[in-house]
Amino acid sequence: MSPIRPMPRAGLMSIEAYVPGKSEVVGLRQTHKLSSNENPLGASSAALSAFLRAGRELSLYPNGSADPLRKAIADCYGLNQEQVVCGAGSDDLIRLLALAYLDPRDEAIITAHGFQIFKIAIHSAGGSPVVAEENNFTASIENILACVSNRTKMIFLANPNNPTGTCLPISEIERLIRAIPSHILLVLDAAYSEYVSEENYSDGLSLVSLHHNVVVTRTFSKVFGLASLRLGWAYAPLHVCDVLHRIRGPFNVNGPGMAAAIEALKDQEHLDKSITHNEKSKIWLSEELTNLGLCVTPSNTNFIMVHFPISETKGARAAEASLLSNGIIVRGLTPYNLPNALRISIGDHLANRALHECLRRFMTGH
Repeated sequence: MSPIRPMPRAGLMSIEAYVPGKSEVVGLRQTHKLSSNENPLGASSAALSAFLRAGRELSLYPNGSADPLRKAIADCYGLNQEQVVCGAGSDDLIRLLALAYLDPRDEAIITAHGFQIFKIAIHSAGGSPVVAEENNFTASIENILACVSNRTKMIFLANPNNPTGTCLPISEIERLIRAIPSHILLVLDAAYSEYVSEENYSDGLSLVSLHHNVVVTRTFSKVFGLASLRLGWAYAPLHVCDVLHRIRGPFNVNGPGMAAAIEALKDQEHLDKSITHNEKSKIWLSEELTNLGLCVTPSNTNFIMVHFPISETKGARAAEASLLSNGIIVRGLTPYNLPNALRISIGDHLANRALHECLRRFMTGH
Protein backbone atom coordinates (compact mmCIF):
# COMPACT_ATOMS: atom_id res chain seq x y z
CA MET A 1 0.00 0.00 0.00
CA SER A 2 1.38 3.40 -0.99
CA PRO A 3 1.86 6.06 1.71
CA ILE A 4 -0.69 8.87 1.72
CA ARG A 5 1.98 11.58 1.92
CA PRO A 6 5.69 12.05 1.14
CA MET A 7 7.78 10.20 3.69
CA PRO A 8 11.27 11.16 4.92
CA ARG A 9 14.20 8.77 4.67
CA ALA A 10 14.10 5.91 7.14
CA GLY A 11 15.50 6.83 10.52
CA LEU A 12 15.20 10.62 10.27
CA MET A 13 12.10 10.84 12.45
CA SER A 14 13.96 9.09 15.28
CA ILE A 15 16.38 12.02 15.55
CA GLU A 16 15.86 14.19 18.60
CA ALA A 17 16.01 17.77 17.32
CA TYR A 18 18.69 20.05 18.76
CA VAL A 19 17.18 22.37 21.34
CA PRO A 20 19.17 25.58 21.86
CA GLY A 21 19.38 27.31 25.20
CA LYS A 22 16.49 29.59 26.17
CA SER A 23 16.88 33.20 25.07
CA GLU A 24 14.26 35.03 27.09
CA VAL A 25 11.86 34.81 30.02
CA VAL A 26 8.33 35.90 29.24
CA GLY A 27 7.10 38.60 31.61
CA LEU A 28 10.50 39.73 32.91
CA ARG A 29 12.08 42.92 31.65
CA GLN A 30 15.66 42.22 32.72
CA THR A 31 17.26 38.86 32.15
CA HIS A 32 20.78 37.46 32.16
CA LYS A 33 21.23 34.94 29.37
CA LEU A 34 23.84 32.40 30.48
CA SER A 35 22.60 29.51 28.37
CA SER A 36 24.44 29.77 25.03
CA ASN A 37 28.14 30.37 25.78
CA GLU A 38 28.18 33.78 24.13
CA ASN A 39 30.91 36.38 24.64
CA PRO A 40 29.55 38.78 27.31
CA LEU A 41 31.78 41.56 25.95
CA GLY A 42 30.15 41.28 22.54
CA ALA A 43 31.86 41.64 19.19
CA SER A 44 34.91 43.72 18.42
CA SER A 45 34.03 47.33 17.56
CA ALA A 46 36.15 46.92 14.43
CA ALA A 47 34.12 43.87 13.44
CA LEU A 48 30.86 45.74 14.03
CA SER A 49 32.02 48.67 11.89
CA ALA A 50 33.00 46.32 9.06
CA PHE A 51 29.61 44.60 9.30
CA LEU A 52 27.77 47.91 9.00
CA ARG A 53 29.88 49.01 6.01
CA ALA A 54 29.20 45.71 4.26
CA GLY A 55 25.49 46.28 4.79
CA ARG A 56 25.58 48.82 1.97
CA GLU A 57 26.01 45.92 -0.46
CA LEU A 58 23.20 43.63 0.65
CA SER A 59 21.93 43.32 -2.93
CA LEU A 60 25.17 41.72 -4.08
CA TYR A 61 26.20 38.08 -3.79
CA PRO A 62 29.27 37.50 -1.59
CA ASN A 63 32.44 35.81 -2.81
CA GLY A 64 31.29 32.30 -3.66
CA SER A 65 34.18 30.49 -1.97
CA ALA A 66 34.68 32.95 0.91
CA ASP A 67 38.18 33.61 -0.44
CA PRO A 68 38.79 36.86 1.51
CA LEU A 69 37.90 35.17 4.80
CA ARG A 70 39.86 32.01 3.96
CA LYS A 71 42.91 34.18 3.26
CA ALA A 72 42.45 36.10 6.52
CA ILE A 73 42.21 32.83 8.48
CA ALA A 74 45.27 31.40 6.75
CA ASP A 75 47.28 34.58 7.41
CA CYS A 76 46.21 34.72 11.07
CA TYR A 77 47.04 31.12 11.92
CA GLY A 78 49.85 30.45 9.45
CA LEU A 79 47.87 27.96 7.39
CA ASN A 80 47.49 26.98 3.74
CA GLN A 81 44.49 28.88 2.39
CA GLU A 82 43.61 26.01 0.05
CA GLN A 83 43.03 23.79 3.08
CA VAL A 84 40.50 26.18 4.69
CA VAL A 85 36.79 25.66 4.06
CA CYS A 86 34.22 28.07 5.51
CA GLY A 87 30.62 27.41 6.44
CA ALA A 88 27.56 28.66 8.30
CA GLY A 89 28.98 27.81 11.72
CA SER A 90 31.13 24.82 12.60
CA ASP A 91 27.99 22.69 13.01
CA ASP A 92 27.30 23.22 9.28
CA LEU A 93 30.70 21.76 8.46
CA ILE A 94 30.22 18.88 10.90
CA ARG A 95 27.00 17.96 9.09
CA LEU A 96 28.72 18.18 5.70
CA LEU A 97 31.55 15.92 6.86
CA ALA A 98 29.09 13.30 8.08
CA LEU A 99 27.13 13.53 4.84
CA ALA A 100 30.31 13.16 2.80
CA TYR A 101 31.89 10.20 4.57
CA LEU A 102 29.12 8.09 6.09
CA ASP A 103 27.09 5.49 4.23
CA PRO A 104 24.12 3.67 5.75
CA ARG A 105 25.33 1.10 8.29
CA ASP A 106 28.64 2.95 8.77
CA GLU A 107 29.52 3.76 12.36
CA ALA A 108 30.88 6.98 13.83
CA ILE A 109 32.20 7.19 17.37
CA ILE A 110 31.20 9.96 19.77
CA THR A 111 31.74 10.35 23.51
CA ALA A 112 29.04 9.93 26.14
CA HIS A 113 28.57 13.64 26.85
CA GLY A 114 29.85 14.98 23.54
CA PHE A 115 28.47 17.87 21.49
CA GLN A 116 24.87 17.00 20.60
CA ILE A 117 25.26 18.04 16.95
CA PHE A 118 27.62 15.08 16.37
CA LYS A 119 24.88 12.54 16.96
CA ILE A 120 22.36 14.49 14.88
CA ALA A 121 24.82 14.78 11.97
CA ILE A 122 25.57 11.03 12.04
CA HIS A 123 21.89 10.07 12.05
CA SER A 124 21.15 12.61 9.30
CA ALA A 125 23.71 10.93 7.06
CA GLY A 126 22.23 7.50 7.72
CA GLY A 127 25.07 6.33 9.93
CA SER A 128 25.03 4.81 13.39
CA PRO A 129 26.55 6.64 16.37
CA VAL A 130 28.60 4.51 18.75
CA VAL A 131 29.03 6.00 22.22
CA ALA A 132 32.36 5.75 24.07
CA GLU A 133 32.07 6.22 27.81
CA GLU A 134 33.99 9.07 29.44
CA ASN A 135 36.15 9.09 32.56
CA ASN A 136 35.23 11.84 35.02
CA PHE A 137 33.39 13.72 32.25
CA THR A 138 36.50 13.60 30.04
CA ALA A 139 36.95 11.72 26.77
CA SER A 140 38.86 8.46 27.15
CA ILE A 141 41.15 7.37 24.33
CA GLU A 142 41.04 3.77 25.59
CA ASN A 143 37.26 3.74 25.48
CA ILE A 144 37.17 5.33 22.02
CA LEU A 145 39.60 2.75 20.66
CA ALA A 146 37.56 -0.06 22.22
CA CYS A 147 34.61 1.10 20.09
CA VAL A 148 36.47 0.90 16.77
CA SER A 149 35.14 -1.84 14.50
CA ASN A 150 35.32 -2.74 10.83
CA ARG A 151 32.27 -0.51 10.35
CA THR A 152 33.89 2.61 11.88
CA LYS A 153 34.34 5.43 9.37
CA MET A 154 34.55 8.55 11.58
CA ILE A 155 35.34 9.75 15.09
CA PHE A 156 33.93 13.06 16.36
CA LEU A 157 35.72 14.59 19.33
CA ALA A 158 35.17 18.07 20.78
CA ASN A 159 38.32 19.32 22.50
CA PRO A 160 37.48 21.13 24.75
CA ASN A 161 34.12 19.46 25.04
CA ASN A 162 30.69 21.02 25.25
CA PRO A 163 28.94 20.74 27.73
CA THR A 164 31.51 19.34 30.18
CA GLY A 165 34.30 21.88 29.56
CA THR A 166 37.01 19.21 29.79
CA CYS A 167 39.80 18.62 27.29
CA LEU A 168 42.60 16.22 26.40
CA PRO A 169 46.30 17.03 26.00
CA ILE A 170 47.80 16.91 22.51
CA SER A 171 49.71 13.74 23.43
CA GLU A 172 46.42 11.88 23.85
CA ILE A 173 45.10 13.13 20.51
CA GLU A 174 48.33 11.99 18.84
CA ARG A 175 48.00 8.60 20.51
CA LEU A 176 44.50 8.25 19.12
CA ILE A 177 45.65 9.09 15.60
CA ARG A 178 48.49 6.56 15.75
CA ALA A 179 46.14 3.83 16.93
CA ILE A 180 43.25 4.15 14.47
CA PRO A 181 43.26 2.80 10.91
CA SER A 182 44.18 5.48 8.38
CA HIS A 183 40.81 5.29 6.60
CA ILE A 184 38.94 6.53 9.71
CA LEU A 185 38.37 10.29 9.62
CA LEU A 186 38.99 12.05 12.93
CA VAL A 187 37.05 15.32 13.31
CA LEU A 188 38.36 17.54 16.11
CA ASP A 189 36.00 20.35 17.05
CA ALA A 190 38.05 23.11 18.69
CA ALA A 191 35.30 25.71 19.11
CA TYR A 192 36.58 26.77 22.55
CA SER A 193 40.32 26.46 21.95
CA GLU A 194 41.07 30.16 22.52
CA TYR A 195 40.02 29.81 26.15
CA VAL A 196 42.39 26.94 26.99
CA SER A 197 45.43 27.88 29.07
CA GLU A 198 46.84 24.37 29.58
CA GLU A 199 50.41 24.15 28.24
CA ASN A 200 49.93 20.60 26.95
CA TYR A 201 46.88 21.52 24.85
CA SER A 202 46.77 22.08 21.08
CA ASP A 203 43.82 22.91 18.86
CA GLY A 204 45.07 20.23 16.48
CA LEU A 205 45.69 22.44 13.44
CA SER A 206 49.30 21.26 13.21
CA LEU A 207 48.10 17.66 12.94
CA VAL A 208 46.26 18.28 9.67
CA SER A 209 49.52 18.71 7.76
CA LEU A 210 50.90 15.48 9.21
CA HIS A 211 47.93 13.18 8.63
CA HIS A 212 45.51 12.70 5.75
CA ASN A 213 42.63 11.67 8.05
CA VAL A 214 42.38 14.62 10.49
CA VAL A 215 40.03 17.61 10.21
CA VAL A 216 39.77 20.50 12.69
CA THR A 217 36.68 22.69 12.93
CA ARG A 218 36.63 26.18 14.45
CA THR A 219 34.06 28.92 14.99
CA PHE A 220 33.62 32.68 15.22
CA SER A 221 30.64 32.26 17.56
CA LYS A 222 32.46 32.07 20.88
CA VAL A 223 35.44 34.25 21.78
CA PHE A 224 35.01 36.43 18.67
CA GLY A 225 31.42 37.25 19.63
CA LEU A 226 29.89 36.73 16.18
CA ALA A 227 27.36 34.00 17.02
CA SER A 228 24.50 35.73 15.21
CA LEU A 229 26.38 35.69 11.90
CA ARG A 230 26.85 31.88 11.84
CA LEU A 231 30.48 31.61 10.75
CA GLY A 232 32.75 28.59 11.08
CA TRP A 233 35.66 27.03 9.28
CA ALA A 234 37.46 23.76 8.86
CA TYR A 235 41.12 23.01 8.25
CA ALA A 236 41.45 19.77 6.36
CA PRO A 237 43.61 17.78 3.95
CA LEU A 238 43.16 18.88 0.34
CA HIS A 239 41.28 15.71 -0.60
CA VAL A 240 38.71 16.44 2.15
CA CYS A 241 38.42 20.08 1.09
CA ASP A 242 37.71 18.96 -2.47
CA VAL A 243 34.78 16.88 -1.23
CA LEU A 244 33.41 19.65 1.01
CA HIS A 245 33.51 22.21 -1.80
CA ARG A 246 31.50 19.84 -4.00
CA ILE A 247 28.61 19.56 -1.52
CA ARG A 248 28.56 22.83 0.40
CA GLY A 249 26.00 25.41 -0.56
CA PRO A 250 27.03 28.14 -3.02
CA PHE A 251 27.66 31.50 -1.34
CA ASN A 252 27.43 29.69 2.02
CA VAL A 253 29.11 32.56 3.94
CA ASN A 254 27.32 35.91 3.91
CA GLY A 255 29.14 39.10 2.93
CA PRO A 256 28.62 41.20 6.09
CA GLY A 257 29.60 38.21 8.22
CA MET A 258 32.74 37.70 6.21
CA ALA A 259 33.71 41.35 6.58
CA ALA A 260 33.12 41.26 10.34
CA ALA A 261 35.11 38.06 10.82
CA ILE A 262 38.10 39.40 8.89
CA GLU A 263 38.30 42.41 11.20
CA ALA A 264 37.68 40.29 14.30
CA LEU A 265 40.77 38.25 13.49
CA LYS A 266 42.87 41.42 13.49
CA ASP A 267 41.59 42.81 16.80
CA GLN A 268 44.02 41.18 19.22
CA GLU A 269 43.16 43.67 21.96
CA HIS A 270 39.52 42.61 22.03
CA LEU A 271 40.53 38.95 21.91
CA ASP A 272 42.89 39.34 24.86
CA LYS A 273 40.31 41.33 26.82
CA SER A 274 37.68 38.64 26.24
CA ILE A 275 39.98 35.83 27.32
CA THR A 276 41.15 37.70 30.43
CA HIS A 277 37.60 38.53 31.51
CA ASN A 278 36.56 34.93 31.03
CA GLU A 279 39.45 33.44 33.00
CA LYS A 280 39.11 35.78 35.98
CA SER A 281 35.32 35.46 36.09
CA LYS A 282 35.43 31.68 35.71
CA ILE A 283 37.86 31.29 38.60
CA TRP A 284 35.78 33.58 40.84
CA LEU A 285 32.46 31.95 40.00
CA SER A 286 33.83 28.41 40.33
CA GLU A 287 35.26 29.17 43.77
CA GLU A 288 32.08 30.88 44.99
CA LEU A 289 29.82 28.06 43.83
CA THR A 290 32.16 25.47 45.35
CA ASN A 291 31.89 27.36 48.64
CA LEU A 292 28.12 26.87 48.43
CA GLY A 293 28.66 23.12 48.46
CA LEU A 294 28.21 22.63 44.72
CA CYS A 295 30.57 20.58 42.56
CA VAL A 296 32.05 22.41 39.59
CA THR A 297 33.85 20.43 36.88
CA PRO A 298 37.13 22.23 36.02
CA SER A 299 36.51 24.00 32.74
CA ASN A 300 38.71 24.99 29.80
CA THR A 301 35.94 26.99 28.14
CA ASN A 302 33.72 30.02 28.67
CA PHE A 303 31.20 28.04 30.72
CA ILE A 304 31.14 25.81 33.76
CA MET A 305 29.25 22.59 34.44
CA VAL A 306 27.76 22.65 37.93
CA HIS A 307 26.52 19.48 39.65
CA PHE A 308 23.63 19.58 42.11
CA PRO A 309 22.41 17.09 44.73
CA ILE A 310 19.96 14.39 43.69
CA SER A 311 17.01 16.09 45.32
CA GLU A 312 13.54 17.34 44.47
CA THR A 313 14.13 20.63 46.26
CA LYS A 314 17.88 21.21 45.79
CA GLY A 315 18.47 19.42 42.48
CA ALA A 316 19.43 20.82 39.09
CA ARG A 317 15.84 21.09 37.85
CA ALA A 318 14.75 23.04 40.91
CA ALA A 319 17.83 25.26 40.66
CA GLU A 320 17.15 25.98 36.99
CA ALA A 321 13.55 26.92 37.80
CA SER A 322 14.66 29.19 40.64
CA LEU A 323 17.20 30.93 38.43
CA LEU A 324 14.67 31.33 35.63
CA SER A 325 12.14 32.94 37.97
CA ASN A 326 14.83 35.49 38.78
CA GLY A 327 15.57 36.21 35.14
CA ILE A 328 18.75 34.10 34.94
CA ILE A 329 18.75 31.67 32.02
CA VAL A 330 21.07 28.64 32.16
CA ARG A 331 21.19 25.32 30.30
CA GLY A 332 19.76 22.12 31.71
CA LEU A 333 21.76 19.07 30.64
CA THR A 334 19.17 16.30 30.60
CA PRO A 335 19.57 15.99 26.78
CA TYR A 336 23.23 15.16 27.46
CA ASN A 337 22.33 12.48 30.02
CA LEU A 338 23.44 14.79 32.82
CA PRO A 339 20.13 15.44 34.61
CA ASN A 340 21.81 16.58 37.84
CA ALA A 341 23.94 19.28 36.21
CA LEU A 342 23.55 22.73 34.69
CA ARG A 343 25.79 24.38 32.13
CA ILE A 344 26.31 28.02 33.03
CA SER A 345 27.99 30.47 30.65
CA ILE A 346 30.40 33.04 32.04
CA GLY A 347 28.62 36.37 31.83
CA ASP A 348 29.51 39.96 32.58
CA HIS A 349 30.18 41.02 36.17
CA LEU A 350 26.55 41.92 36.84
CA ALA A 351 25.24 38.59 35.53
CA ASN A 352 27.84 36.55 37.40
CA ARG A 353 27.04 38.22 40.70
CA ALA A 354 23.30 37.91 40.17
CA LEU A 355 23.76 34.21 39.45
CA HIS A 356 25.86 33.69 42.57
CA GLU A 357 23.40 35.52 44.81
CA CYS A 358 20.43 33.59 43.44
CA LEU A 359 22.17 30.23 43.94
CA ARG A 360 23.29 31.29 47.41
CA ARG A 361 19.68 31.90 48.38
CA PHE A 362 18.60 28.67 46.70
CA MET A 363 21.16 26.53 48.51
CA THR A 364 20.93 28.18 51.92
CA GLY A 365 17.20 28.93 51.95
CA HIS A 366 17.68 32.58 52.89
